[in-house]
Amino acid sequence: MASLIDCPHCGVRPKEEFSIRGDAAPTRPAADVPASAGAWDAYVHLRNNPKGRHREFWHHAAGCRRWLIVERDTADHTVFSVVDAQDFALRGSAP
Repeated sequence: MASLIDCPHCGVRPKEEFSIRGDAAPTRPAADVPASAGAWDAYVHLRNNPKGRHREFWHHAAGCRRWLIVERDTADHTVFSVVDAQDFALRGSAP
């Protein structure tokens, strides 16, 4: 059975329409305070590779072209939630 993602804009679509872009947890250093080189290095290069429930950026490349936050289990690929990344950022809370 094909894996499906429930896009909040396009409905249920096959995962092949999406491209995964990585961990959605890192927080960009604040713009109003100069950040150290170490803080930028950590933000740009260091990522966790957890097993289990995790939030990731996905791009609906073959559909609405929106950025999404997909919460899924990295071990069995079960999808728990999908929200538009802009809505997630504005709410500042979990999907």
